[in-house]
Amino acid sequence: MPKNYAEISHAIVAALGGTGNIEAVTHCMTRLRFVVKDKAQIDTPALKAIDGVLGVVHSGEQCQVIIGNEVAKAYQAVLALGMPGAAAPAAPVKRKLTLKGIGAGILDALVGTMSPLIPAIIGGSMVKLLAMILDMAGVFEKGSSTLVILNVIGDGAFFFLPVMVAASAALKFKTNMSLAIAIAGVLVHPNFIDLMAKAAQGQAVEFAFIPVTAVKYTYTVIPALVMTWILSHIERGVDRITPAVTKNFLKPMLIVLIAAPIAILLIGPLGIWIGSGISALVYTVHGYLGWLSVAIMGAIWPLLVITGMHRVFTPTIIQTIAETGKEGMVMPSEIGANLSLGGASLAVALKTKNRELRQTALAAAASAIVAGISEPALYGVAVRLKRPLIASLISGFVCGAVAGIGGLASHSMASPGLFTSVQFFDPANPMSIVWVVAVMALSVVLSFALTLMLGFEDLPENAAAPGQTAPAANAASATH
Repeated sequence: MPKNYAEISHAIVAALGGTGNIEAVTHCMTRLRFVVKDKAQIDTPALKAIDGVLGVVHSGEQCQVIIGNEVAKAYQAVLALGMPGAAAPAAPVKRKLTLKGIGAGILDALVGTMSPLIPAIIGGSMVKLLAMILDMAGVFEKGSSTLVILNVIGDGAFFFLPVMVAASAALKFKTNMSLAIAIAGVLVHPNFIDLMAKAAQGQAVEFAFIPVTAVKYTYTVIPALVMTWILSHIERGVDRITPAVTKNFLKPMLIVLIAAPIAILLIGPLGIWIGSGISALVYTVHGYLGWLSVAIMGAIWPLLVITGMHRVFTPTIIQTIAETGKEGMVMPSEIGANLSLGGASLAVALKTKNRELRQTALAAAASAIVAGISEPALYGVAVRLKRPLIASLISGFVCGAVAGIGGLASHSMASPGLFTSVQFFDPANPMSIVWVVAVMALSVVLSFALTLMLGFEDLPENAAAPGQTAPAANAASATH
C-alpha cells in the first residue's frame, strides 16, 4: 500500500521537536538527514514508531531517519512543510568544541558533501563499464570514436570531481558556490595540469617566490573539500573588512586571490597527503590480510551502515577506481553483505505469520538482492528481529572470504546487486563471472538457511510497522 508521506513527514518533524528545532535537511539513497539545534527535543521512540520509518541513527548533531527506497518522496514532503532545503538554511548554532564533536563534524562534512554526488559517480562509472563491455564484445572497433566518447562521458564525473565536491561542499559549509567552483576549476585547468606535470618532472614551479608542490588534482576528493571549508571562513573574514560600496567587486576578488593560492600552496598538497594516507592504510591492511580483510569487511559492513561509518570509504573507493580502474577490498565485501541481508529477509518472509512483516520482508529482499540497496532489509527486518542480523553477519564473513579468494574487484561503485553485478566482471579473467555468480548465490542461500536455523521472534500483527516494538504481554513465540 502506498505510504502517505505528507502525514509521515509531519509526524517525523513533530518528533524532531518541530520546524524550529531543525537547522537543515538533506537526503541520501535511503535516509533523511536532519541537522538539529537541540538533540534533547528529539523523541526517538516516537520517531521509530512512525509507520514508514525503518530506523533512526544519531550522529553528532545529525539525526538520520531511515526511509528506504522512497526517501525522495519523503524528502519532498518534508520540504513542503517549510524545512531548510533548497532555500538558505538557518544560521549554524555555535556548539562546544570537543574531540568527539570534531570527529562527528568531519564525518558529517564528508557524508553531507559526498552523498549528493553518488548518483553522478555511479552513472559515470556504469557508462565506463558499458564502454568496456562493448569494447570486449567487439561491437565497435578498437579506438573508435564511439568508444572514446563513451569513455569521456563516463569519466566526466571523475575528472571534474574536485569541482563537483566544491559545489556540494559549498552548500554544506554555507559559502558561495560560484567562488568554490571557480577555485576548484583552477586545480583542473589544462594550463595548471600542464604546469604540475612539468613540476613532477623536476622543473621548478613557483608562485610569488614560493615553491609549488607537484600534485595531480583530477579524480581527488579531499583537497576540494578542505579548500571549500577554508573558503567559508575566508569569505566571512573578507566580508567583515571590505567597505559596503566595494563589496560587489573587491570582495570576490580578494576571496579568490586569498583562497586560490592557499589551495595551491597548502591545502591541495595537504589534502592529497591525507587522502593518500587513508587509502594506503586501507589497502595496506588488505595487502597483509588478503582475502581475510574482505571477509572481515563483509561481516562488519552492516554494522558500519548502522553507524553511518560506511561513507568514510567513499572517497577511497572513488580515487582507487579512478586511478587503477578497479577496487578489490570494500566493494567485493558488499556483495556478501547486501545479498545476505536479502536472503535473511526472504527467510523471514517465508516463516513469519505477520502479513505486513511478510510484505516488508519481501520488498526489502528484492531491494537488497536486485538493486543492492540493503537498508530496508537491514532496518526493516534484520535489526528489528536480531537473529536475522546475526545470520547476515556470519554469511557476510563467509561470502566475503570467497570473494577475496576469487580475487573479485569492482570497476564501478554502484551498490552490489543482481543488476550491478556486471561491474565485477573482468574482461581479462572470464572466471570472474563464475566467482561473482557463486558469491551471490551463496550469499542468498547461506543467509536464508542460517536465518531458518537460528529462528527469530515473530512480531504480532499490531507491531507490523517498521520501528514499532511489540508489547511484552503480546510477544509472539519464537519461529524456527
